[in-house]
Amino acid sequence: MSRIVCGLKLGLSKAAATRLSKPRTPEGIQDFVNSLPWNFESGGWSALSVAGVLEHNHAHCIEGALIAAYLFWINGQSPLLMDMGAVKGDEDHVVALFRRGRYWGAISKSNTPFLRYRDPIYRSLRELTLSYFPHYIKHRRKTLRTYSVPFDLRRHDSNLWVTRAGFCQEIVTGLTASRHYAIVPPDMKTRLRPLDGIEAQASLLKQCVSVRGKSILQWP
Repeated sequence: MSRIVCGLKLGLSKAAATRLSKPRTPEGIQDFVNSLPWNFESGGWSALSVAGVLEHNHAHCIEGALIAAYLFWINGQSPLLMDMGAVKGDEDHVVALFRRGRYWGAISKSNTPFLRYRDPIYRSLRELTLSYFPHYIKHRRKTLRTYSVPFDLRRHDSNLWVTRAGFCQEIVTGLTASRHYAIVPPDMKTRLRPLDGIEAQASLLKQCVSVRGKSILQWP
């Protein structure tokens, strides 16, 4: 079955299914996700479906992860998400998982420099998550604390995440409620060293993608 036909069967329009038929590899999928302008949620908190992202032409982390999971699915791989949980006061980050052989990698939508694509070189999801730990920060404080088990979107009706109009509540709720594992030993939670100033400054760089696909780097 062609990728376009897969998209049509899942309820996408022909234009949307055709647009999403081109990315085939993890590298190509990440390039496509990168090309989407950032969703600043000016209308309030959002969790757009695949169709919603294409309709509005923007995405933030979970929305980019849903796009990536869909692209893996129509290319014969499992549509898997992973939630990375932060301390209270910071936000979780969601990535789409993939494997090459025994090794895990991740597709990630972020407008910051360091919470992005991960090559498939990690032997476990813990290793993969730890690669994000040093630069998952707020006010120089390292805030990443947990990672979830793989969240398989095939267990959920595609109407809830491929073509859903509005907020994909069931997916967000299920992902947040899935089993999580801690990465920071209890006795280290208050002993983590803040980032050096130069590292914190580098993390303030933001990428803005225009509706025409032009990438602009901005400092605050």
